[in-house]
Amino acid sequence: MPPIQKTSSRRRFLKSGAVGALAACGVVGVPAFLNATDKAGTKNPIVGEGAYQYECLHDWDRTHLPSDHVYGNASHGVAVDLHGLIYITHQGNPGSIFVFDHTGQFVRSMGDVHNTGTAKGHGIDIRTEGSEEFIYLSPSDSKLFFTKMTLKGEEVWRKGKAELDKDSGGVLEKAKRYRPTNTSFRPDGGYYLGDGYGSNYVFEYNRDDKFVRTLGGPGKVDGKFQTPHGQWLDDRDGIAKLVVADRANERLQWFDLAGNHLKTMGGFLFPADIDVRGDLMLVPDLYTRISMLDKDNNVVVQLGEDEAWRKSVLADKGTRNKNELWKPGLFVHPHDACFDANGDIFVVEWVKTGRVSKLVKLV
Repeated sequence: MPPIQKTSSRRRFLKSGAVGALAACGVVGVPAFLNATDKAGTKNPIVGEGAYQYECLHDWDRTHLPSDHVYGNASHGVAVDLHGLIYITHQGNPGSIFVFDHTGQFVRSMGDVHNTGTAKGHGIDIRTEGSEEFIYLSPSDSKLFFTKMTLKGEEVWRKGKAELDKDSGGVLEKAKRYRPTNTSFRPDGGYYLGDGYGSNYVFEYNRDDKFVRTLGGPGKVDGKFQTPHGQWLDDRDGIAKLVVADRANERLQWFDLAGNHLKTMGGFLFPADIDVRGDLMLVPDLYTRISMLDKDNNVVVQLGEDEAWRKSVLADKGTRNKNELWKPGLFVHPHDACFDANGDIFVVEWVKTGRVSKLVKLV
């Protein structure tokens, strides 16, 4: 089998008083040198502070999205390939994935395999295997299947509930729930599938697509999960580990590559997913903000942090459906986020009609 490399980024913000060097980072003034304008002719907001400032381009994709292409109820996942193409999963039509180039030009729709009338796109991750890149998809639907495909949308294999249940010795039959959310990759060629909305287990497979073990299961103690919504490889200290966004438990958990629990970091609000670039870890929080941690897991910036805005959004559950209430430089429900090769960030939100923002690094 050709060598497998993790090459694609995809995808805390801690509560007040939690560990880490919290930095307030709501919208700040636009630097005079920027002169950035949006399509309405007004300046784009700047989010972050210090060495972590970004020009915020909300609806970065909208100008070139065909009029008959809709995100439906949500834009869910985002990934970037080696050529800089951006892949966004959704719950609309057509397909379940929209693809754009780095300038925001629409390239194609794909992912019909996860569309049965209305798309069920959710988790998306990309990995280079040998000389080719492959997409791993996790649909938000119990009747659909974890799928590997080429960048052109050709299916390589699929694993549904029946296959996962058989491989794991009946875990899903016992749990009576299955609804996968996200995938992540091991440095040895293996991979993980998180059944975040279903059984609360993470399934591990090796590089030969053979089942290895399950991690977690439902619970609140260390090593257990309540909605393991996303995961990623954390090797910022030189030692590869799996880090899981244990969303409903409001925490991150780390495991070694043998599946042993290493540590838990609490204080999060509702962490949805994870991405790593260099020494930085990116954590989109479904409750209105995106946080970045350094290699020591100190918070270096919180993008869009605004307590009053968060209280307003959480008090009115319908805010996700009311784009007239959305504010520049603030987020409603960040569901996934990832770095690109330049260190810019793409954010997709769980809101009606979907929302894609590009955060362009300034310093």
